[in-house]
Amino acid sequence: MSSLFDSVTFGKIPLNNRLVMAPMTRNRAKPCGGATELMAEYYAQRASAGLIITEGVQPSQTGQGFINTPGLHDPEQVKTWRTVTDAVHANGGRIVVQLMHSGRIGHPSLYDSAHQSVAPSAIAAGGQCFTPGGPQDYQVPHELTVDEIAETVRDFATAARNAIEAGFDGVEVHAGNGFLLHQFLAENTNRRTDAYGGSTGNRVRFTTEVVEAVATAIGNERTAVRVSPGNPYNDIAEGDTEALYAALIPALPELAFLEVCEIVTRPVTQTIRELWRGNLVVNPHATPDSFPASGKSAQEVLDAGLADAVSLGALFLANPDLPARIQESGPFNAADESAFYGGDHRGYTDYPVLGR
Repeated sequence: MSSLFDSVTFGKIPLNNRLVMAPMTRNRAKPCGGATELMAEYYAQRASAGLIITEGVQPSQTGQGFINTPGLHDPEQVKTWRTVTDAVHANGGRIVVQLMHSGRIGHPSLYDSAHQSVAPSAIAAGGQCFTPGGPQDYQVPHELTVDEIAETVRDFATAARNAIEAGFDGVEVHAGNGFLLHQFLAENTNRRTDAYGGSTGNRVRFTTEVVEAVATAIGNERTAVRVSPGNPYNDIAEGDTEALYAALIPALPELAFLEVCEIVTRPVTQTIRELWRGNLVVNPHATPDSFPASGKSAQEVLDAGLADAVSLGALFLANPDLPARIQESGPFNAADESAFYGGDHRGYTDYPVLGR
């Protein structure tokens, strides 16, 4: 039986403990998509995590979905991320970057490029986007051509190589939460009739191509994937969750790890555990009242043999020294939800640590 404080190695990434900081969008990057000194401080404060997974980082300009989110598709962006990775490593931590293409989520008014969002099919997401001019409905996206799909795959591979140049220990490909890869997986957003749509085997094709391209670029032992089975976020309806992940998981190559973000889908997580032979990280939410995930629920999934490590989000956001606090059974800072997205150091780098 493993403890949260046992070491483990994922591919070529050694973890001092099994507490993983989950990826969380914070919207504090430079307008050009570069990382800031404040971001370096934020991540370095949390270097006692066994592994940090960054906020979603766009692999291309077209992949950006929100204001002030960072990228890894420009040399200047790569240079700024080195400040972050150096700071984390100087504090004894390990950090991987999450590459996230937002797909149809976004709005032209958010960016100087005024680009049209893209998706597997020309179907707008329900809901609204927060823009400088106020809330606006999501627009109908451009349906990617087969050539554009291939270009997007190459964008992910290039961004992965940029990540290693920037000093990251690895890359996690985001295939959940209603963003582009998830949009290809889900029935309601993928109405294609070519090799990328229709059957579950076709709908998983884009995700597997992206993951294989990233693994080829930087090595399987530094590549990971995040999925969120059954997650309706960003107007997603998978339609056939169990069959979908039964097709996707065996189609993935050998990886450093696979991360599952649970949205009250424990039976699917158990199925994935049976299908996946490699390292598994679980962001545990077994029941509707289990948000946010806690240190107690983290140890429970290890005890059950359901995961090799556990990712926690809000607790790491509000508690830079979370491993120490879990060992001491608290106390725990409460997260300031008003400061989750955008702003300055308040609700970002000013959470107190034990003894202060």
